[in-house]
Amino acid sequence: MSPFITWTRTLIVAFNALVSKDQARTGVTMASASMLCVQAGLALSLGLVDQIGVEGAAWLRLTWAGVLLVAFVRPRPSAFTRTTALTCVVLGVVTAAVTLLFMASIERIPLGTASALEFLGPLGVAVVRGKGRSRIVWPALAATGVALLTQPWADAVDLIGVAYALGAGACWGSYILLTQRVGDGVEGVDGLALSMSVAAVFSTLVVGPAVIPRVTPEILLWGVGLATLLPVIPFTLELMALRRLTTAAFGTLMAVEPAFAMVIGFAVLSQAPDGAGLVGICLVVAAGIGAARSGSRTPALVDVA
Repeated sequence: MSPFITWTRTLIVAFNALVSKDQARTGVTMASASMLCVQAGLALSLGLVDQIGVEGAAWLRLTWAGVLLVAFVRPRPSAFTRTTALTCVVLGVVTAAVTLLFMASIERIPLGTASALEFLGPLGVAVVRGKGRSRIVWPALAATGVALLTQPWADAVDLIGVAYALGAGACWGSYILLTQRVGDGVEGVDGLALSMSVAAVFSTLVVGPAVIPRVTPEILLWGVGLATLLPVIPFTLELMALRRLTTAAFGTLMAVEPAFAMVIGFAVLSQAPDGAGLVGICLVVAAGIGAARSGSRTPALVDVA
């Protein structure tokens, strides 16, 4: 694991060394840690996918995340207004949708293609919410890097799979906007606890009947650990990061996730990237640094439970 630790430290240190404001540095560190948890959680989910399918793995993670957050956070009704409660409900539905749609897409199209299409969501947020030349320059650089990393042109395309991936991208963009709104409107992680409980209920209604009969006690216990790694920890970190970064900067920064995936593949699975992949890593890191340097914001609320 030492190469993995060295590579990830190098990426995070590179960001923090070049990002000028403390709030942005903290946000970048949180977002980077979140992306690492996501990739590690996806890698560890492979065995679970073999047993209950991709939709089952997504359902189990979402359900346990909702249970764990409600149990430990115990969100107080007084923490919500009618508007923030409704926003949390919508966020919960969107969170479940992005997870289920992406998992459905990778059943039909290659992971690289699905990832590139899904990234159009945060990329759109970065373009629409950005200001000045940075709204085009950094997202364009990030998009080029993601294309080189994922190389979606290398495989055949299933139109239904493409539709699922584009739907996941639209939900991911909405997730970024709604998460920042919830983070600004509800103290601590009460809003996340409510939204994840909604995500658990929604995913159970959508895929639960087909998945639950295949779940064993061992799979349930496995799901607890996976849900902690993905999505409990990363979603919490993203909520806190979006209190410190603009949605435009955060959306661009998400381009680094395929780079982390490639680093994990190299360090853990000995999957060496090709020349295009190495160029892609450099481009998305440069785009992330550029976006984060101008993407600092003052948190509206403190991060307390």
